[in-house]
Amino acid sequence: MDKQLKELAIDLFEINAVKFGDFVTKVGLKTPVYVDLRMIIAYPKILRKISKILWALAEDDKDVDQICGVPYTALPIASVISVESDIPMLIRRKEAKAYGTKKLIEGSFKQGDTCVIIEDVVTSGSSILETVRDLQNEGLNVTKALVIMDRQQGGRKNIENSGIQMQSLYTLSQLMDYLLEAKKVTAETVQTVTTYLSENVAPVKTLEDESAPKRLKLDFAERSKLAINPLAAKLLNLMSQKETMLCLAADLTSAQDIIDLTEIAGPHIAVLKIHVDIIEDFNQTFIQKLKQLSEKHRFLIMEDRKFGDIGNTVSLQYEKGLYKIAEWADLITAHPVPGAGILDGLKNALKNISGDRGVFLITEMSSQGALTRENYIKESLALSKDSDLITGHVCQSNIFSDPGLIQLTPGVKLAKASDALGQQYNTPEVVVSAGADLAVVGRGITESPDKISSILKYKTQLWAAYKNRISS
Repeated sequence: MDKQLKELAIDLFEINAVKFGDFVTKVGLKTPVYVDLRMIIAYPKILRKISKILWALAEDDKDVDQICGVPYTALPIASVISVESDIPMLIRRKEAKAYGTKKLIEGSFKQGDTCVIIEDVVTSGSSILETVRDLQNEGLNVTKALVIMDRQQGGRKNIENSGIQMQSLYTLSQLMDYLLEAKKVTAETVQTVTTYLSENVAPVKTLEDESAPKRLKLDFAERSKLAINPLAAKLLNLMSQKETMLCLAADLTSAQDIIDLTEIAGPHIAVLKIHVDIIEDFNQTFIQKLKQLSEKHRFLIMEDRKFGDIGNTVSLQYEKGLYKIAEWADLITAHPVPGAGILDGLKNALKNISGDRGVFLITEMSSQGALTRENYIKESLALSKDSDLITGHVCQSNIFSDPGLIQLTPGVKLAKASDALGQQYNTPEVVVSAGADLAVVGRGITESPDKISSILKYKTQLWAAYKNRISS
């Protein structure tokens, strides 16, 4: 292989995939040498050669079920390896789709499949660790990464400290030695790179630093101790004690129908979610009965008001008017569109309320074509870091790390489906593996001819998926 690596080093130099000058790496380090392997897609022979040599590091591919290239440069390399080895390939998106299935991992796989990661260049190792995290969240077994270039700046240590074996075709020093031997670079250039490597190490990063594992692996009782919002702590404990993750969306227009349904569901749910402004015969007696049932069966009441105005307006909407939501709703939902002012307004409405209250920020929606993505999501997550009013986030995927916050996921049915108005449904197993702590079920129960049977099915399946999540 040594001869092949020498020839390949020359090939890479001659197509300008190895550059010398003043550059900045992905992790922000200045560097006198830059290895740009994106160039190889223009040279099929070199692409085929580098893929073949890299896959030889796998030694025995009999136990490999999947191959995953780190986006984006390693994708064509992984594609060639997949075709030549006849092993299926996965693609990890840099962000989940904002439409359709909203998948982060594309491909056909099952839990427990062994996956080998393909990467072009490693500096800090962060891209590999992020990929490992997302693959493991889907239940894949990842223990090995095959890399073309190890820049020798701490990445190998970071990756191996996270339990992933890394094998590389080159270290940067080896590449420079091959190029010097071929008289493609001078001894002075090699010395410059050697000095640079001795003085520059990438930031330390391990898999445990990433967002997914900690929150998804801790049980609810442990997480309750880490919650800043008192109602989040109460809800996590309640779910643990009642062994339920079920949030019943009682989107009914009759007060008595809601009461009747709650009498049946109360012992089996963690939260009852209503839309008070669609109830045609709303009155305070209805609220009193609902509170009595809440205390009797130990569940919380959520008004899915989706507040979304300026601070002063939401303060009045929350506290005043016909519904006086602040007086009886343990939890509410709010859009983060107005910014931090909406939380100030909601908090102002609670100045005369003695009980604990909580807010779920609508960070990601389940409807087709929803605009809640990318920067919007980041800004919404940032709001929760500075407020003790936030119980959690309404979202479809594991997008935050704080174990003291709760992921509330709507759009849950026993079978994957969609409706005529753009709502998309996923199964209990899918939403829990994607991070859901509290799952919203509406029509799957309210339109069922046997409501108690449906309630128990959802409760049982959700809890089984949660137990599998924290134990796997």
